[in-house]
Amino acid sequence: MTIQDIRLIGDEVLRTPAVEVSTFDAELRQLVADLTETMREAPGVGLAAPQIGVGLRVFTYYVDGVLGHVINPRLELSGEAECEEEGCLSIPGVAALTPRAPRAVANGVDQYGEPVRIVGTELLARCFQHETDHLDGVLFIDRLDTYERRRALKAIRSADWAGGPPVVKLSPHTGRLS
Repeated sequence: MTIQDIRLIGDEVLRTPAVEVSTFDAELRQLVADLTETMREAPGVGLAAPQIGVGLRVFTYYVDGVLGHVINPRLELSGEAECEEEGCLSIPGVAALTPRAPRAVANGVDQYGEPVRIVGTELLARCFQHETDHLDGVLFIDRLDTYERRRALKAIRSADWAGGPPVVKLSPHTGRLS
């Protein structure tokens, strides 16, 4: 396992939709191990492959003592969106009230290609949505209302690590929850 550098907002890989995983081999298992180790070291509750520069649909999570990963996730969302403070390892030190569904079911496969279905509520549901957004080239700041977005962008522009003006993208999702 190798701890990887986490890409920061402004890096194009964070805005590029990731591709489906089709090969389940030792290289993929190494990616899952690297993501897990990097996430735990950060520390974070989730980390998507694009955040370490890999454009594949893979993310790891560590929420309430449960460690796991999902490859090629598809989410089923339910409940009325709730705003909770959310941050991102790719936007260090910035957090904002972000609307997310209170329940998310992640359907995908594991590192061996075996089907997984994980039901998440509260923080785990938020994590699934946040990490799947990363796989679609979407950052949490894209989901903020006008006030929160302005506040977040101001914090990003003044951050020591900022390399230029952040790009805000419209989410490809409707925002409707079933």
